[in-house]
Amino acid sequence: MGKRKDYINWDEYFMGIALLSGYRSKDPSTPVGACIVDRKTNRILSVGYNGFPIGCSDDDFPWGREGEVLSTKYPYVVHAELNAILNNRSASFEGNKIYTTLFPCNECTKAIIQAGIREIIYLSDKYADTDSVKASKKMLGAAGVKLRQFKSSLEKLTLSFMPEPPRNNEE
Repeated sequence: MGKRKDYINWDEYFMGIALLSGYRSKDPSTPVGACIVDRKTNRILSVGYNGFPIGCSDDDFPWGREGEVLSTKYPYVVHAELNAILNNRSASFEGNKIYTTLFPCNECTKAIIQAGIREIIYLSDKYADTDSVKASKKMLGAAGVKLRQFKSSLEKLTLSFMPEPPRNNEE
């Protein structure tokens, strides 16, 4: 018997981790996840999702997008990429890569550059026309950070919490 042929590649695996991390976000409009990976060993260094800082209850702070600034989520939410950077207290990110489900804003971009991350693999660039993302791309270009939109032949990947039955009469 040979090895399985339907396994996912590294990009699919790490973007899958970023997507799964995004499911921890309680943001009702834009749940985002991120996964930082060691380029040489393909080991996960950190993960993050968008949410409020530790000690700030997601029941007490607003999730809205419109209205007075202090009545929206924007001044309070920590983005997934920054959370992934802050969640690791020991590993160096120098020369490594980050997978993110949404192209990073200008604030996260500054942190990504300062952390030494050299490649961003992103799933969606739906805010490409905003000033924030235009500023991000300008800084990333100047800093020499490689950008790559995630591509896969898979349309979806399904997870199940039920054990799989044996394959091909394996027992």
